[in-house]
Amino acid sequence: MKKDPIRETTDEARDLARQLLAQARHASLGTIDPETGVPLVTRIALQTDADGAPLALLSGLAAHTRALAADPRAGLLIVADVAKGDAMTHARLSILGRAVPAPADTERRARWLTRDPKAKVYFDLPDFRFWRIEPVSGLLNGGVCQAFRLLPSDMLNPPAE
Repeated sequence: MKKDPIRETTDEARDLARQLLAQARHASLGTIDPETGVPLVTRIALQTDADGAPLALLSGLAAHTRALAADPRAGLLIVADVAKGDAMTHARLSILGRAVPAPADTERRARWLTRDPKAKVYFDLPDFRFWRIEPVSGLLNGGVCQAFRLLPSDMLNPPAE
């Protein structure tokens, strides 16, 4: 019988997943095309919400936004920002989730623009809005022989004590 390549989730794995999310400025987003039912993968701007959940700023004109409006199931791929070496040895986080529109309240707006000041050019256009990707589960590959299954609580910020 083959040994399961998925390791028991550790605090180090949780820390790495949270770090990848916190440092993310973009991600690959997978949605279901409403016209064909075929997966659609696009690159999006990404940050985190106050609780560490993935937060995207999307144009209503984009195919991925229309897809999320029709079917909120979403997949995200976040990779470590490393330019050198074999990409398959660098950390990456896959998140399975559900996308929900989120209001552009003062706190979200300020946090987003602090991390991405160039977004001010399009931030207030009427077709742009925030979408939270509520994690359902995740897969973390921390490098060679470092695969972990994650729960939402493994990826989101721990509650303040």
